[in-house]
Amino acid sequence: QVQLAESGGGLVQPGGSLRLSCATSGMIFSIAVMGWYRQAPGKQRELVASITDGGSTTYADSVKGRFTISRDNTKNTVSLQMNSLKPEDTAVYYCNTKGLMSRSWGVFPYDAWGQGTQVTVSS
Repeated sequence: QVQLAESGGGLVQPGGSLRLSCATSGMIFSIAVMGWYRQAPGKQRELVASITDGGSTTYADSVKGRFTISRDNTKNTVSLQMNSLKPEDTAVYYCNTKGLMSRSWGVFPYDAWGQGTQVTVSS
């Protein structure tokens, strides 16, 4: 089993900043990709940012230049620094990691999601 624990959501005024963090735990063999998705009311879940184990990053066009994703491979954590927040950034943010998990009989791929953390940008 692989578990993700998210933290850092909340209410912030437009132009403000928040930092989201996510820790992956369990029988982890390796983590290939760590990312953040978000889902606003009435909309589909979308990729916000992702980072590979080699450090390559991908960002949604709507957050480029404002959000920064980073990971700590020694702690299996991923963070999302969100600056210059806008009301349209309001959503539930989900952490996602993909990689390999260890079992006594071998190594298997996994794709795990956090429970989500609410980010609200409002004055």
